[in-house]
Amino acid sequence: MKSGLVLLCVAYVLSQFYRSFLAVLTPALQADIGAGPEDLAFASGLWFLAFAAMQIPVGEALDRIGPRRTAGVLLLIGGAGGAVLFGMATQPIHIALAMALIGLGCSPVLMASYYIFARIYSPAVFATLAAVLLGTGSLGNLAGSLPMAMAAEALGWRATMLGLGALSAVVALGLLVTVKDPERVVHDEKGSVLDLLKIPAMWLIFPLMFVQYAPAGGLRGVWVGPYMDQVFGLDATAIGKVTLVMGAAMILGTFAYGPLDRVLGTRKWVIAIGNAMAAVALFLLYLLPVDTYWTAALLFAAVGFFGASFPVLMAHGRSFFPPHLVGRGVTLMNLFGIGGVGLFQVATGKLHSALSVDAVSPSDPYRALFLLFAVCLVLGLLPYLLSQDRTD
Repeated sequence: MKSGLVLLCVAYVLSQFYRSFLAVLTPALQADIGAGPEDLAFASGLWFLAFAAMQIPVGEALDRIGPRRTAGVLLLIGGAGGAVLFGMATQPIHIALAMALIGLGCSPVLMASYYIFARIYSPAVFATLAAVLLGTGSLGNLAGSLPMAMAAEALGWRATMLGLGALSAVVALGLLVTVKDPERVVHDEKGSVLDLLKIPAMWLIFPLMFVQYAPAGGLRGVWVGPYMDQVFGLDATAIGKVTLVMGAAMILGTFAYGPLDRVLGTRKWVIAIGNAMAAVALFLLYLLPVDTYWTAALLFAAVGFFGASFPVLMAHGRSFFPPHLVGRGVTLMNLFGIGGVGLFQVATGKLHSALSVDAVSPSDPYRALFLLFAVCLVLGLLPYLLSQDRTD
């Protein structure tokens, strides 16, 4: 099982990479196939929406056939196949279709790991294990920054993506060989996603789950690149450095959040205060004049650091799930979290395009996006403040 968990972690590195690498390819994709910021936001949104749409069937598959085949088969077909399609793209629509296919392939990886953790370890340490996996896997976020920019410059973005397709195939086959499914839960209870939706406590958590990852995921996944390109005129290498800083902040934030619920004896207030700080950083991006790109880069890093509460929020929701519905429960939470990012990416792409027409300054459409993210994050926090605090 140890080798299987290691490969699941490698697969999650790929998942984090695939959701974040588009930002550094902004200049190259614009020049080669005419893919502008709205096209990339749409493609990124399709990654997240395809990922989210798979969560309910993935949850069912985890409970019924186990994580080995669920993760291995989907990563082979979607992850490897989508990366190859991306490398052969000649039009923006090909990028969008490739990203949707990759999203499908990556959809079971994190939840397969969480499912194994939830079945083998106690709920009290779930948040820490989930955060360690998320933080380690987030090395893919770093790989999708400056290293990806350098690889694309040295080898070309097409050859790089084809190589990533081959790597994804090798990892997927490794999962099919090494991952061992936990023993199935033997019970007489029947249940479905509808039973999870009947848990009143979850409806105070779902709104924050829907918006919590959208600012960090959206900005890091796409908007940092066009913003730095159009507002400051940075090239791909410089954009890679900015995204590297934000990616590193997201990893540090994940590791920081992980043990805090047990150290401080509260899960709710760790999440609430952290996300409030992320909202403050977003409001500052909207309000403050940005004199240098590093000022903006540091605020992006703050959004990434304080917006890294995903695993702890997942653990908060998981504490309300009955054992026989753990697989469907964690994937339902993931549907809200990742689906929110996808919808925000599509919406912000349309908003940016509409506002760019009459914009006085190149920064104006982006300031509107920052404000939208900040307001929605605050709206998600309000019901969460009424939730029950649980650390078990």
